[in-house]
Amino acid sequence: MRHRVKKKHFDRTKEQRKALFRSLARSLILEERIVTGVERAKALRPFIEKLVTLARKANATEDRIEKLFYRRQALSLLPDKEAVAKLFEDLGPRFADREGGYVRIVKLPMPRRGDGAEQAIIEFIE
Repeated sequence: MRHRVKKKHFDRTKEQRKALFRSLARSLILEERIVTGVERAKALRPFIEKLVTLARKANATEDRIEKLFYRRQALSLLPDKEAVAKLFEDLGPRFADREGGYVRIVKLPMPRRGDGAEQAIIEFIE
């Protein structure tokens, strides 16, 4: 029974799940579109939304210390300087007007050949 279970565990430990989300988020930020499993895409969405929201907040403020604070928060969630730089310089200003819903998930019609898993494209909304 799944009583009070709030998230997918993907049959991994906490550290492995954290590494999985960091890797998927890095790929999504740098490539802006990735193909992955439907369940992984659904679980990745809140993680990405939080990162983009931090970038939006940093873009909205004029205080240099506050911008640094948001960047450090993002680096604690995603410790990749290249991805965080693109997030704050490119994606934050792009979504400055948008309140939320920065990514879309589109299910692909054909399953993966190897194991028949449902595939999806997760991408940033233009």
